[in-house]
Amino acid sequence: MNRQRLVVKIGSSSLTTNQGALSIEKVTRFVKAIAQLKEAGHEVIVISSGAVAAGFKAIGYPSRPVTIAGKQAAAAVGQAMLMQAYIEQFAYFQLTPAQLLLTRQDFSDETRYGNAYSTLTELLKRGAIPIINENDSTSIEELTFGDNDMLSALVSGLIHANTLCIMTDVNGLYDDNPQKNPQAKKINYLPYVTDNLLALAGDSNSKVGTGGMKSKVSAAQTALTLGVNVFIGKGDCPETFIDILSGKGDGTYIGSFQHEAVMPTTKQWIAIHSTIAARLTIDEGAEQAILHRGKSLLPVGIIEINGSFSSGDVIEVCNVKKQVLGRGKANIPLEEVNELRATKENTEKHKQPVVIHRNEWVPYLKETMKR
Repeated sequence: MNRQRLVVKIGSSSLTTNQGALSIEKVTRFVKAIAQLKEAGHEVIVISSGAVAAGFKAIGYPSRPVTIAGKQAAAAVGQAMLMQAYIEQFAYFQLTPAQLLLTRQDFSDETRYGNAYSTLTELLKRGAIPIINENDSTSIEELTFGDNDMLSALVSGLIHANTLCIMTDVNGLYDDNPQKNPQAKKINYLPYVTDNLLALAGDSNSKVGTGGMKSKVSAAQTALTLGVNVFIGKGDCPETFIDILSGKGDGTYIGSFQHEAVMPTTKQWIAIHSTIAARLTIDEGAEQAILHRGKSLLPVGIIEINGSFSSGDVIEVCNVKKQVLGRGKANIPLEEVNELRATKENTEKHKQPVVIHRNEWVPYLKETMKR
């Protein structure tokens, strides 16, 4: 088996008791399975839910709090309890976990995004096991990932993982809700995520988590777009992840499971996390050049500009039908673009500086740019 880099996402329902408290027994099972991966030479990044579920009992809540303040307070207590459990259990295998708490701002800011990549890369190089969670204690609702399923997809793309394993309490995807239809059939393999599958996936039935099967399917769709294969399923034995890599996992495999070309980190940031400063409309010639001929965008191809931008800002590009073609980083500021468009240099393409260089251009990605 070739050495792989995996992201393992563990949901709250997979780490807690029926009463919602953190289950050390369940944590231990996952730690043993991850330790087997490490022993086999694989790299592992863990996205672990469970902070709110682990903490709410400790500060007197009879059940998972519903207010933002209650959830954030529970997360502040529970995150420490969760990490302590991981530290103690990994110590039996002489493995060192490392905690990272991320927010949307860490992804939307290009410098912080790059720093997250550098930190994760160095931790893996040193043999540590990054354990990532959203910073629930300080995040505000408008700037969250929504759930750790999407966070795991974005992290898997960021660190160029081979496979994303989304672990849950259901053994994969079904063609109908198995809790309501006993005739529902399990789906063992899908080459890609269809719109029908997204519509079929339901919301969360768990009282201790936020992400239902719909969020997992959506996360899988994003991961596939970034070049990462996905497994959605369950497992509670030390061989769980070894079995998954061997094709024997108890769940659903999504993707080609061949060597995929992962989108470069800089282009991931442009495509998914950046904020649009302006929108350009281009003519048909420029559209053909940037979409099909691998060319950069020149001022001569621009027929309309909405908004203002400086060098380094991200701008969206549309065709004459106002269909979004993609987005990229501005190589020159708006003022220079307007000057070039207004001069005779419009007819001398070889003398024109590019507006968006092809290395900083990303064609429209249906399932990620809309986020």
